[in-house]
Amino acid sequence: MLEYDIVIVGGGGAGLYAALWAAENTILKVAVMTKVYPTRSHTGAAEGGINAVLTHSVGDSPEAHAYDTVKGSDFLADQDAVDIMCKMGAAVIYDIAHRGVPFSRRPDGRIAQRPFGGASYPRTCYAADKTGFYILQTLYEQCLKNNVTFLNEWFLLSIIHNGERVEGLTAWDIRNGGVHLIKTKAVILATGGHGRVYWNRTSNALGNTGDGTAAALRAGLPLKDMEFIQFHPTGLAKTGILVTEGARGEGGFLRNKDGERFMKRYAPERMELAPRDIVSRAIQTEIDEGRGCGPNGDYVYLDLTHLGEEKINERLPQTREHAILYEGVDPVREPIPVAPTAHYSMGGIDTDKMGRTEIKGLYAAGECACISVHGANRLGGNSLLDILVFGRLTALEAVKYADDAPETNPSLAKQKDDEKRILELMENDGKESLADLRRELGNVMIKHFGVFREESSMRQGIEKLHEIRERAKHVKVHDTSKKFNTDLISVLEFLNLVDLSLPIAIAAIERKESRGAHARKDYPNRDDKNFLKHSIVRLKEDGDYELSWKPVTITKFPPEERKY
Repeated sequence: MLEYDIVIVGGGGAGLYAALWAAENTILKVAVMTKVYPTRSHTGAAEGGINAVLTHSVGDSPEAHAYDTVKGSDFLADQDAVDIMCKMGAAVIYDIAHRGVPFSRRPDGRIAQRPFGGASYPRTCYAADKTGFYILQTLYEQCLKNNVTFLNEWFLLSIIHNGERVEGLTAWDIRNGGVHLIKTKAVILATGGHGRVYWNRTSNALGNTGDGTAAALRAGLPLKDMEFIQFHPTGLAKTGILVTEGARGEGGFLRNKDGERFMKRYAPERMELAPRDIVSRAIQTEIDEGRGCGPNGDYVYLDLTHLGEEKINERLPQTREHAILYEGVDPVREPIPVAPTAHYSMGGIDTDKMGRTEIKGLYAAGECACISVHGANRLGGNSLLDILVFGRLTALEAVKYADDAPETNPSLAKQKDDEKRILELMENDGKESLADLRRELGNVMIKHFGVFREESSMRQGIEKLHEIRERAKHVKVHDTSKKFNTDLISVLEFLNLVDLSLPIAIAAIERKESRGAHARKDYPNRDDKNFLKHSIVRLKEDGDYELSWKPVTITKFPPEERKY
């Protein structure tokens, strides 16, 4: 049995910043457990930037940032949590800049900021179009400097608690094999999103399979607002790989097959810099109504040609590289084919404004958590801010808790249960193919729970998801070796996605309105009277799901019509 005072699960931005702040503020034993090496975490894919109101942000204020965030969320965000995030923005930016993040600079040496969708001022700080990559590298270096212990290539299996307090975890050692029990007083889940549930059309890394979220669900914890999945407007047409919002922030245009800048019909004031849900629906509408580009009419063009080669190379070098590599077009000379791609999970583990769950000593931060600062739709540039602010806050909460928490005594039963579960995966009949089922799950989610949703289609989708859940019991792990058993990890990840697909679907069909990223053709209007509330889904002991609701926290900004 391994033993630590605080275990952080996940080596992305939230996990590393939490580890750093914990290590600097306690003499307790702090460990980061991650299924990939930290520098390969998905935070590295965040391109466009991180929002904050800095001392030189003319005319802007944390309150304006908070209003933009709440409005962007279609008024479903908890405003007390939003207020915390926006007020801490500048402190976080200056902290990571001092630690080594090489932000792009203005001629006077101050941190540069670009416009982003849904923002009333240019407040997105950036490092070319590799902001997340630089943040991830810097935080990892700082963690090594501060002697944080890393359990690299360990896969989370289960959370152990006694109904009141967290007691430990079980995990699979990918490198050497075997189920291990980890005793701990506090756990911070920072395992990222679950966008790979849309397997065939997503900007998410292959590892974004909701491991922490699924483990929390199986441990009896509630998930919140799972129906809200953000589709980023500009995924590369062939692969779904992200083209940063920074491309539009720098002045890129969206055009249909007629060369028209069609956003004037959908957001006449903000045009391409409307919030992501609005732009995604606009693109999908153009495609659905026959104004898409290409031989199949299934994408539109993102035109950067007027920006010039020098600006593209300075501000958007990775965007140019990806367009050439994956689409065969050079954006200096040709427009980029793009279409909406599943990008971000607004929903996740239900927490309060400090990242605390209903189990003492168990916290969640980043995309796996629903605190909720994004509500029904996240603004671009707020995700990196979210992971850092709440990574830091949950770390300080965990340190405070672990300092005084009693010794834990986790039962060996969960370890034995997980060993039995893995053995059964290796010995079942293997009637189903992992690759086929994974692809089928992605197709069902895209078709029935995509950019637009409708009752009869979602009912069909739910039936298919139940079928996939049953068939998943017959997926076999063919590789019986212990060391680096990637077949086992792929099956476990898929089963996590299956567990999370139904909460998305059940909450979506019961939210009979359109709000943010949840756009229903049969209920096209927002309904504050009946649905200004968070959905809550739990997994019952009989394996069924239970849906309930809880109120949204409203402080300064009463709901109003959302116009751009």
